Amino acid sequence: MSNENGARPPKKAPSAVKDFLAGGFGGGCLVFVGHPLDTIKVRMQTMPAPAAGQAPMYSGSLDCARQTIAKEGFRGLYKGMAAPLAGVTPMFAVCFLGFGIGKRLQQKNPGDELSQFQLFNAGMLAGVCTTAIMAPGERIKCLLQIQSASSGKPKYAGPMDCAKQIYREAGLFRGLYKGTGGTFLRDVPASGVYFSVYEWLKKQLAPAGGSSSDLGTGGVLLAGGLAGMANWSVAIAPDTLKSRLQTAPEGTYPRGVRDVFVSVMRNEGPSALFKGLAPVMLRAFPANAACFCGYEFAIRVLDMIAPGL
Repeated sequence: MSNENGARPPKKAPSAVKDFLAGGFGGGCLVFVGHPLDTIKVRMQTMPAPAAGQAPMYSGSLDCARQTIAKEGFRGLYKGMAAPLAGVTPMFAVCFLGFGIGKRLQQKNPGDELSQFQLFNAGMLAGVCTTAIMAPGERIKCLLQIQSASSGKPKYAGPMDCAKQIYREAGLFRGLYKGTGGTFLRDVPASGVYFSVYEWLKKQLAPAGGSSSDLGTGGVLLAGGLAGMANWSVAIAPDTLKSRLQTAPEGTYPRGVRDVFVSVMRNEGPSALFKGLAPVMLRAFPANAACFCGYEFAIRVLDMIAPGL
């Protein structure tokens, strides 16, 4: 039903339950589409610095992909996917739930339009909510990804074996939750950018006379992909620090992320923080386009089959 100006009233915001379920589905879509390039990113970030006069292990992202496929087949690009799939699906469920809660906390009345700064704040809350779920999965994923790139006998048989060995050797917080600070530094500001850019782009791409809820699949894919690239432009440097901390032998960086940062600046310079940027950006667009498209699709399905949910 239209109002006096001919425009339709804004669509009712999804409930917390729908945000949670649809966010989980979107997260699963993201992992399936994006994991191969994530594997390349981690291997680029964590490859050892070459000795004087020696060539690096990988000359670039394409060389890393070529070597991985040659040695391990296409399955090598999906090594370690079980851990992020198990972690990312509930993580994105919590992420979209946190974003929805963040929006509601700032609204005086349901349906109030929020400013970009308020959307950024809601996105940061989503990042806070997901850190506790994300950190252990990231730790396991990174260890499995770099293990596959080494020539020695694999230490871990799979995600569960990796988790068990980490817990046995270092416990819960010093083991499985190693790198939580880096995950927090990465996800909180990046999530703020992620959601605020997506919502802004939806408004810009909405058809004339319509609202962002009228955006078609192509527009959702474009907005989601660009939001993912904006997210990673903020997240790449802290992600590099986190990956190095999580894959380093115990005791290498006693002060955590601070020691990693000092070591990188001293030995390799600022450019090392952006290693793996090419595969990150190549992955960011399709993976996050798939994520938001999956989320919006799931919301529509839930609205049809359970309108009162």
